[in-house]
Amino acid sequence: MPFNKRISITLPAGPNVQDSISSIQWAEKHGFDDAWLADTGAPDALTLCGILAGHTQRIRIGVAVTPVYIRTPAVLAASAYCLSQALPNRFVLGLGSSSETIMKAWHGQKMELPLTRTRDTLLMVRSMLAGEKSDFSLKTLHSKGYRQPPLDNPSPLYVGALRGKMIEMAGEHADGVIFNLWPRPALPKMISHLKAGAERAGRSLDDIEVVNRFMVCVTDDVAAARNRFRAAFAPYYANPVYNKFLAWAGFEQAASTIAEGWQEKDRAKTTSALTDELVDEISISGSAEYCHQRIREATDGGVHTAIIAPNAVSKEELQATYEAFSADRFSF
Repeated sequence: MPFNKRISITLPAGPNVQDSISSIQWAEKHGFDDAWLADTGAPDALTLCGILAGHTQRIRIGVAVTPVYIRTPAVLAASAYCLSQALPNRFVLGLGSSSETIMKAWHGQKMELPLTRTRDTLLMVRSMLAGEKSDFSLKTLHSKGYRQPPLDNPSPLYVGALRGKMIEMAGEHADGVIFNLWPRPALPKMISHLKAGAERAGRSLDDIEVVNRFMVCVTDDVAAARNRFRAAFAPYYANPVYNKFLAWAGFEQAASTIAEGWQEKDRAKTTSALTDELVDEISISGSAEYCHQRIREATDGGVHTAIIAPNAVSKEELQATYEAFSADRFSF
């Protein structure tokens, strides 16, 4: 069954839990369909989901994404067991490999076989949510004898994916896929890989929800928004995961220059590779009407759920960006 098009805010809204509560309540009041949480540090995303459940009535809450290297499948299944009950039919658990910086530097974890580890985690968590006793000896994980009560409506499991093989794995095994930070020309290629994976499992694109986090700024000062994006995301694209993705997406020269500049500790060289043209392919900055147009373009191209992540420097700019997508000002 085809998925409806949805608009989401992004959380957490800073380190203060109360700010996230206020943000999601505002979003629910103003017609947003979803709130999707990043899971990179404090406040912890899964804990925050449980807190937000008690302060909302309708809005769907998802995690995009929980890194598979820092929680075992049994821990993830136990967490999803609680959150599926606290948020019946409105919680989504997104799983992903994350990045070298977060896994190796922050957590001291080896980031080995990311595709296999993500797939193994997905299959194990799904089995555990069904109440099956674990008996797994997979390439990256094993578990024997763990069992938790089955759920009538367990949370769907989505996969964060960038390049072809991971996207195809999501299409083959997951309930949805989560994209991030792609240049516009890459979307048809990404959707084609998703279709290939789905067809391998006897499924269609209609069986898989496509979620994407968009960096958006409703502003009169597009140049300043571009510069903010450059400063914030040049380090992202220097990270091997995103650097390879940028090259795979068709921007090999920019990826190479970013990698060289980062290695040489030349910030100007690194950021200069993100030209105005490339920044505009990835992020969305301008009038509310222009931002609406770009989101509709992406959903026409295969995205179902658009997470609005304000690329804002002030509370006023952040609020203006969210207000532009409230139900009384935007619809599909």
